[in-house]
Amino acid sequence: MLKKIDASQLKLGMYIHDLSCDWMTHPFVRNRFLVSTDEEIRRIHDAGIHDVVIDSGRGLDVQDAMTLVEAQACTEAELAQLAAAPVREMRVGIGEELQRARQIRSQAAGLVRNVMQDARLGIAVELDQISPMVENITESILRNPGALTSLLRIKGADDYTFLHSVSVCTLLVAFSRSRNLDAETTYQAGLGGLLHDTGKAMVPDHVLNKPGRLTEEEFDIIKKHPQDGYDFLVKTPGIGPIPLDITLHHHERRDGSGYPHKQGQDQISELAQMAAIVDVYDAITADRCYHKGLSAAEALRKIYEWSKFHFNPGYVQEFMRCVGIYPVGTMVMLQSGRLGVVIEAHPTSLLQPKVNVFFSSKNNSYIRPELVDLSRPNGFGGGDKIISHESPKKWQLDPMQFMSLV
Repeated sequence: MLKKIDASQLKLGMYIHDLSCDWMTHPFVRNRFLVSTDEEIRRIHDAGIHDVVIDSGRGLDVQDAMTLVEAQACTEAELAQLAAAPVREMRVGIGEELQRARQIRSQAAGLVRNVMQDARLGIAVELDQISPMVENITESILRNPGALTSLLRIKGADDYTFLHSVSVCTLLVAFSRSRNLDAETTYQAGLGGLLHDTGKAMVPDHVLNKPGRLTEEEFDIIKKHPQDGYDFLVKTPGIGPIPLDITLHHHERRDGSGYPHKQGQDQISELAQMAAIVDVYDAITADRCYHKGLSAAEALRKIYEWSKFHFNPGYVQEFMRCVGIYPVGTMVMLQSGRLGVVIEAHPTSLLQPKVNVFFSSKNNSYIRPELVDLSRPNGFGGGDKIISHESPKKWQLDPMQFMSLV
């Protein structure tokens, strides 16, 4: 049986099924293993891991621990309470914005690639070349944030580093806007998001692009990139304190387990805390050669659970309202057995978005696309509900092609 326990309850002989943390920061090659040494327990604590999932069928048990199913049910109940908060309405439909968003995605990735190449050669960043792109991204977010954010979840091995920076920029702009930050602060946050990983230009290729989990020594090299990025960008004429702060502190955690300065919750700035949430969300939803990305909906649930220790819980809840508990572009299974893609959040209920259904799981075949507003009763374009988020790869479907048909 799978149970969720506090890391302080760990003992030798327990079998860890899930370390319950973002895979980028835990110090183990495997996510599942039998705890056989005190050193392994120490490393878990040192990594800032507070909860773990154990398999009582393969190791020692904790009798009164909550089962994983019970823990997940508690999380879902808490998320249901968050789902009633209002969200901003879109200026244009997602189909109208997708074409512009595709162009922005391509141009922004090329820009970040050039910035990283220049940084590796020691060539200074020119803000005049970057500012227009941040403005283009902001304008797309204002028209319809779901278009660009959904496109940016698709990343290949060759362009991951560059598109990750574009994603963090885009999500930070959307997050800042949803929190009603002023236009200049939102712009500076977007600039910080676009440049936050500049320090990775100084990481050797064999470490940055390693097709497997990093060793502790290699991870120590990676952990230098916030400081390296800051040291490089601080020489940029006209750069402000917000992009520099985001670059230096986007890996800090409120419990002091982050890097490079192990700052605590009262030391990390508001925008650096927001950037940390966005950075992890985008990273854990991406497929890498050594880790399968989580769905957007599953990633949000994980971050919500981790927010007890690593992130500002209030900011995490606001981020979830910003992107939606079922973000635009998420493929979902409805109670009727139909599969669809989320195209728009409901203004007051994040659990009842608009879905374009296009596939029958019962007949294993495509059906005529139909827009379903899950907030409406049966017979009025609704009468269904989401029962799960689904993997497009599992069904060998491409939900993105059904986002522009409505």
